[in-house]
Amino acid sequence: MEIPETDSEDEMAPGWEERCTTDGLVFYAHHATKTTQWHHPRTNKKKRVTGELPFGWERQITEEGKVFFVDHLNHKTTYTDPRLAFAVEESKSLTDLRQRFDSSTTGIQILHGRDLTGRIAIVTGANCGIG
Repeated sequence: MEIPETDSEDEMAPGWEERCTTDGLVFYAHHATKTTQWHHPRTNKKKRVTGELPFGWERQITEEGKVFFVDHLNHKTTYTDPRLAFAVEESKSLTDLRQRFDSSTTGIQILHGRDLTGRIAIVTGANCGIG
């Protein structure tokens, strides 16, 4: 299947949707062909959803057993796992890593979507050395 060009290697091609299983595995569904696959259609990499739900979100199950997510802050409901925005690629070897952050990354970018309520942080090396 020919996939159109794009500027982003993570961008989904038209007709594809990223979904998540209940145990955190990410899969891809193609609407026109009604097929699914475990590898990203463009990068051919597997992803996994890990960690807690973002602050204000709750996972619920309907009477029919279908999982859905409730955003209590914005009063929204969706069948899409909000953690998909933070899915992590699985690497096969140590050389197969993709850098997510660099020296210009801010703390806000790293902590985006994380709930640190009730957590304690200790900052060291505030003006020199390794912090």
